[in-house]
Amino acid sequence: MFRRLLMALVVLVLLATAAVGTLLFGFKAYNKPGPLEASKVVIVPHGTPSEVADLLAQAGVIASKTGFRIAVSASHSSGLLKSGEFTFPEHASLMAVMSVLRNGRPVQHKVTLPEGLTVYQMTNILTRAAAFDGDVPHFAEGEIFPDTYNYTYGTPRAQIIERGRAEMDHTLARVWDARDPTILLTSPRQLLILASLVERETSRPEERPHVAAVYLNRLKANMRLQSDPTVAYVASGGQTNSERGITRAQLETANPYNTYMVNGLPPGPIASPGLASLLAVAHPLASDDLYFVADGEGGHAFAKTLDEHNKNVAKYRAALK
Repeated sequence: MFRRLLMALVVLVLLATAAVGTLLFGFKAYNKPGPLEASKVVIVPHGTPSEVADLLAQAGVIASKTGFRIAVSASHSSGLLKSGEFTFPEHASLMAVMSVLRNGRPVQHKVTLPEGLTVYQMTNILTRAAAFDGDVPHFAEGEIFPDTYNYTYGTPRAQIIERGRAEMDHTLARVWDARDPTILLTSPRQLLILASLVERETSRPEERPHVAAVYLNRLKANMRLQSDPTVAYVASGGQTNSERGITRAQLETANPYNTYMVNGLPPGPIASPGLASLLAVAHPLASDDLYFVADGEGGHAFAKTLDEHNKNVAKYRAALK
C-alpha cells in the first residue's frame, strides 16, 4: 500500500514538473521577440485565426503560424481578434501581437479639405486619398465644411461627406444665430453664399470683415457685387474660382453667377467657406467702403468713393508695370 502511494506521489510530481515546464516553455515562447526588424503597418481583414496567422506570417510579423493559433486559443477569454489596419512594433512577441489585435487602435489617416475649394476640387482630393472605400457621392457646392478629417482604413468616402455636411450645417446655424442683427441678409443660405465670395476674394484673415462690409454695403445700395471669382466659377465650368485669366468677354457674358451683370447675390455658393469667412459676414467691419482692389502686395486697398477707387486701381496698375 505504501509502495503504491509512493509511486502515485512520484507520478504526480513528475506530471506537475512537466506541466510547470510546459507552462514555462509556453510563457517564454509567448514573450519571445518576434521576427519584425522594424515596426510595420499591416491590414488585417476579417478571418479565422488560421487565415490571420497566414497573413501575419507572410507579412513577417510572426515566426510560427502554429504558435499563433495556440496563443489565440489559449487566450480566447481575453476577447476576439479585431480586423483593421494596425501598426505592429519592432520584434513584437506573440503577446504583443495579441494585444494589438485585441486592444490596438487602428491606424489613423487624415484628409484635409482646405477653405475655398469647389465641389470639383474636393472630389478630386477625396478620390486620390488613400485607404478610403467607395466612390465620392454627389454633394452641393458649399455644403461641406472645410476641415481635416480623421478616418481609418476602409472608411467609405460617403461617410466623410456626411460628416462634412453635418459640420457645415452645425457651424452655419451657430454663426447665423449669433450674427449681427443689422446685416441685410434674410437666411443662413444667403450668409453661406456671401461668405464663399469673401473666402475667394482674400486670403488675409484680417481683411475678411472689411471685404464682407463692402459687399453688404453694395447690397444695401443696390449696387452689383462685381466679384471676379463668381465670373471665374462659371468660366471654369464650376471647377475653380480663381480669377486669374478672366477675359473681358467672360466679364460681359450674362449668367446668374456673373455679379458684374446681375444684381444681388449669385444663386449659390462658389466654394466652401471656412469659419473665418462665415464669421466675417456675420460680423462685418463697421465701414462705409464700397470698393476694393488688389494692392499688389497680397492685400487690398479699400475706398468709399469711385474717385478714390480709381486712384487705387491706377496705383495697382503702375505697380504691375
